[in-house]
Amino acid sequence: MTQETAHASLTGGNLPLEPNGFVGREADVEELADLLGVARVVTLCGAGGIGKSRLAIRVATQLAEEFPGGVWLVELADAVPGDLIEPRVAAVLGVKAEPSRALADTLIDALGERRLLLVMDNCESLIEESARFCRAVLTVCPDVRVLTTSREPLRVAGETVWRVPPLSLPRGEGHDAGASEAVRLFVDRATAASRGFAMTEQNAADIAGLCEALDGMPLAIELAAALCRVLTVEQINARIRDRFRLLSAGDRTAPARQRTLRATVDWSYQLLNEPERILLRRLAVFTGGWTLDMAEQVCAGNALWAEDVLRVLCDLVDKSLVLADAEVAGETRYRMLETIREYAAEQLEASGEEPEFRRLHRDHMIELAARIHQTIVRRPRPTWAEICPMLVMLDELQANVWAAVRWSVEAASDPESALRLLVLLRWPIIAGGRFTPTDKWLDRLLDAAPEELAPYVRGDALALRGQVAFGQGDPDTAQIACTAAVELCRETGLPGPLSGALAILAWVAIYQRRPERARSLLDEALEAVHTVDDPWHETVIRSMEGTFALSEGRAKESQRSFEAALAIAHELDNHWAAPVALIGLAQVAWLRGDLAEARAHYERALDMLQDITAHWQSITCLSGLGRIALAQGDLVTARARLIESLRLCIGTGQRLGVARRIETLAQLALAEEDDRRAVRLAGASAAIRSAMSGAVLPPGFGARMEELLQPARVRLGDALVAQLWAHGQEMSQDQAVRYALQLDEPCETPVLLGRPPVVAPLTTLTCREAEIAELIARGMSNRAIADELVISPATAARHVANILAKLGFSSRTQVATWVVEQNRS
Repeated sequence: MTQETAHASLTGGNLPLEPNGFVGREADVEELADLLGVARVVTLCGAGGIGKSRLAIRVATQLAEEFPGGVWLVELADAVPGDLIEPRVAAVLGVKAEPSRALADTLIDALGERRLLLVMDNCESLIEESARFCRAVLTVCPDVRVLTTSREPLRVAGETVWRVPPLSLPRGEGHDAGASEAVRLFVDRATAASRGFAMTEQNAADIAGLCEALDGMPLAIELAAALCRVLTVEQINARIRDRFRLLSAGDRTAPARQRTLRATVDWSYQLLNEPERILLRRLAVFTGGWTLDMAEQVCAGNALWAEDVLRVLCDLVDKSLVLADAEVAGETRYRMLETIREYAAEQLEASGEEPEFRRLHRDHMIELAARIHQTIVRRPRPTWAEICPMLVMLDELQANVWAAVRWSVEAASDPESALRLLVLLRWPIIAGGRFTPTDKWLDRLLDAAPEELAPYVRGDALALRGQVAFGQGDPDTAQIACTAAVELCRETGLPGPLSGALAILAWVAIYQRRPERARSLLDEALEAVHTVDDPWHETVIRSMEGTFALSEGRAKESQRSFEAALAIAHELDNHWAAPVALIGLAQVAWLRGDLAEARAHYERALDMLQDITAHWQSITCLSGLGRIALAQGDLVTARARLIESLRLCIGTGQRLGVARRIETLAQLALAEEDDRRAVRLAGASAAIRSAMSGAVLPPGFGARMEELLQPARVRLGDALVAQLWAHGQEMSQDQAVRYALQLDEPCETPVLLGRPPVVAPLTTLTCREAEIAELIARGMSNRAIADELVISPATAARHVANILAKLGFSSRTQVATWVVEQNRS
C-alpha cells in the first residue's frame, strides 16, 4: 500500500487510511469478520483487480478493536523470488534481529501469545515462504489471526480459502440498476472524477452495460469511471472492446501493476509457468464456458499432453485466472472473466497457434452437435434421462456454438462447416426458440455460391431457415426458403429435408387460410417422413394436422390427431414432442369450454419442460394458463403468467408471439378496468402484426379487438378511444413491451394541430354494420336484410363482406355466434 499510514495509536497497528469511499461488499465484510472469529488463517483469493487488498483492509479495520495487539499490514507486492518474508514482518512489527539467532525464532517469540491480526497482502509473490511462515505461526502462536490476499491459496493446514467475487451487477430489465454494487462504485468514482456527473434515465442503461462488460471488476470499473472527465458513458461503452488501451491511465500513486488494466493482468500472466501460459491462452477459444473434456479435446498437443490438462487447469483455478462454476449436467463448468479471456486471446494470436486451435474448437462443437443429434434420432430410442443432460449442457455452451460459426465464416471461409453445425442443432434451435441469431447466420451462409455446398447441407439449411422464419412470424421468408428446399430435395432425392420443408409450407398455408393446399402438403410431408422412418418428425406433423383441424373448427378430428402425436411422443419418451401434443389438447379443451381440462394439459406440458430450454412450448403454456386464469377472474395469476410468457417471448425474436401476448395483456387491462391501457396495448399489438412481412390477421382477430374496444368506447367515448388507439399504434415494439410490462408509462398525448385526424381502429363496425350483424344473428339472409333496411341486395352483401373482413370471420355462423356472446356479456 502506498497510502498515508495512520498513527498507531489511532489504528492499533499500521493500517492505511482509505483514500476514498468503500462501496458495496457489505455482506462480504460481515461474513469475513465472522469467519476470522473462528478461523486462524483466511486467504482472500481472486484475479488481479478484483479488490482483494481493499476488502482485506476494510475487514481488518472493522476488527481492529478486537485485537489489543494491533492489526498489522505486511506488503509483499514488490517482493521477488528469493526474498525472505521474516524481515518484512519483523520490520512492520518493530522486531529487531538478535545476534546468533535466526530472525524467524525471534519473530515467533515476539508474537508469542499476543492477540493480533496480521494482514499479509499479495502473497503470490512469495507463496511458498508465506505458507511456511503461516504454518509456523499457527503452530506456536494461538491468539494470532492471519488474513492473507493472494491469487492462489497458500495450501497450508488450517487455511480457509474465500474466493472474492466480482461486484454484483444489475439484475436486468425492470430492476433498479443503482442497487448493484458495480453501478454504485462507477457512479461514486465518476462523480469524483467529473463534477456534476450523475446517473440518469438516459445513461443508466449504458452504465449498467459497461459494468457488465467489465465483469464487475473494481479496478476496471474505477479506471473506466475516471474517463468520465473527458468522455460520456456512451463513448466509453462504445470503445470498451479495446479495454486494455482504453483503461490505461490509472492512479499515478498506485503500484505500477495497478495503474492500468493491462499491467494488472500482465502481472498475473508473468507469474505463470510455461504449461499454465500455454493452457490459459488456448482456453481463450472458448466463449462463455467449457468442461474438462472439452479442454482436453481442444487444448492438448504441442507441448501440453492431454493427461496434464486437468492438473494445469486446477493450477489456473487456484491462481484465480479460471473460475470453476456450479455443476451442469453432472460436469463442472469452467469460465474466465471476459477481461482475462481477451488478454489470453491476445496471447494466443501472438503465439501463432490461433488458427489451429480455433479449428479444433469448431470441429469439437460439430462433433458434440452430431452426438446430440444422433442421441435424439437413433434406434433403439434413448430415454429422456439420456437426452436431457446433453441438452442442458448445450444450453450452457450456446456462446461456443456462435463463436464456432463466426470463425468458420469470417476467418476460415468455410460456410459448409458452419451450416453443418447449425443443421445438426436443428431441434434444439427450434424447440429452444433460438431464432436469433440463427436467422442472420443462415441468411449469410446461404448467400454463398450453391456449388460450394453439398446438396444435403443446403437442403437441410433451407428447411431450417423456413422453420426459423415461420417461428418468427415471417411466412413470406418461410415460404421462399422452403419452396427452394423442396425443389432442391426433389431434384437430388433427399427425403429427409423434404419432409421438414413440406411441413413448414403446410404451416404457411394454414396461416394463409388455404385449407386445400395445407391438406395436400401435410399428406405429402407424412409420406416423405415415412420413407425415412422418422417418428420424431412424425409427431410434429401429426400435431400440425391437429392444429389444422382445430383452425377449421373440427374439434374431434383435431383431438384424434393430437392424441396420435402424444402416443408417438410417449413411445419415444421425448419431452419436446409430448408438450406440443399436450398444448394442442389444451386448445381443443379450451374450444369446448372445459377450462379445467385445458389447465391440466398446460400444467402437465409445463412440468415436462422444467429441465430443458423449450421456449416456444413454455411461452404457449404460460400464455394459455394466463388466459384461463383471466377467464376465471383470477387476475393476479393471469398477470403473473402472462408477464412471464411475454418476457420469455422477447428474447426469441418472435414478433407474432410478442403481439399475441400484448393483446392478451390488453384483455387483462380491460378486466382490471384500466381502459386506457387496454386500448393502447390493443393498438400496439395490431401495429406489430401489421408491420410483419406477409402478415395475415388470424381468424376472429377483429372480433377480439371489438370485444376490447366496445366497453372502452362506452366508458371513454369514441374520440378518446381513437386517440388512445393511435397512440398505441405509434409505439415501437420495444416501447410497447416496456409499457406492457409496466416499466414505462407513456405521457398523455393530446391531439396536435396540423396532424392528420385520428381515425378509429379498422376493426370498428359502423352503426349500419352493427345493425346488420344483429340481423345476421337473427338468421336473416342478405335478401331479407335488404328488405328489412330498404337497401339493395348488393349493398347488403357488401356490408356483410365488410363485417366478415373486419371481425376476421369466414362464415355468417361465426358472426351470429359472436353477436349472441356479445349481447350475453
